[in-house]
Amino acid sequence: MSAEDGQDGEGRFQRSPTGPSVAPPRKLAEEPAPSPWRSAPPPPPPQQPQTARSQWPNGSILIFVLLVSSIAIQAYRDLSRPDAWDYWKDQYSSPSLTSSVVAKLDLDGAARNRRALVIKGEIGPAAARWFREKLDEAQLAAGDVILMSSPGGDLNQAAIMGEIIRSRGLITAVGTADAAGRVKPSYCASACVLVFAGGKSRIGVSGSGLGVHRFTTTKQVDDPLAEAQKISGAVLGYMTKMGVSSSVVQAMSETKDIRWLAPKEALAMNLVTDPVGKP
Repeated sequence: MSAEDGQDGEGRFQRSPTGPSVAPPRKLAEEPAPSPWRSAPPPPPPQQPQTARSQWPNGSILIFVLLVSSIAIQAYRDLSRPDAWDYWKDQYSSPSLTSSVVAKLDLDGAARNRRALVIKGEIGPAAARWFREKLDEAQLAAGDVILMSSPGGDLNQAAIMGEIIRSRGLITAVGTADAAGRVKPSYCASACVLVFAGGKSRIGVSGSGLGVHRFTTTKQVDDPLAEAQKISGAVLGYMTKMGVSSSVVQAMSETKDIRWLAPKEALAMNLVTDPVGKP
């Protein structure tokens, strides 16, 4: 007898006609159907944003701050000097020199009908840079003219301007000019003479003046005499390089006031190389 047999009313076991009985499976709890009136589940709590790590390590930041600070301190020290402010003013604010371009200069000799850059005014602490920019704008060629009128100014800047003139093969003359290119006499004194000496040819305009004097420094120095000798030696070296006689330096050293050179004297010194008549 197996567990599949049943027991009848008389105590006898009978096999179930339907075979073994199996208990019906237990029904699982049904999920409620979604309802349009049912509220959506609450969103997950917001996560706290993680602080992004700096791409620069702390040591690099410190080095950068120290570097910027050192540059700022140095810049302040440089700009705190009066000559630094003078340079800034002369370069960007109000240049002491002015310029104009003449297409054809009405001047006798080799410079006749040549293009000219006419400059006038005092030679300031940023004059050389200003002068180079004006030359580039004027597009002068070798043999063109720098016509100048100046009482002088910064000695070092004047020497640099003379070097620029010589490197470009330009001619120098002293005077002013109108828009038609007609030249009128003027003067070139002190440091302006160094600019004039830079000319490949140096034209002496009748009625114009070349004035020289002893150069001194305005800075505080321990030994003024040694400083004066140093300046005199530098001027002598420059003039010799430009082909001017050393006698011009001797003439400079004789007086602290302006000494106007006679035309024959300037010619004898080779300061003037091409004298011309009245313009």
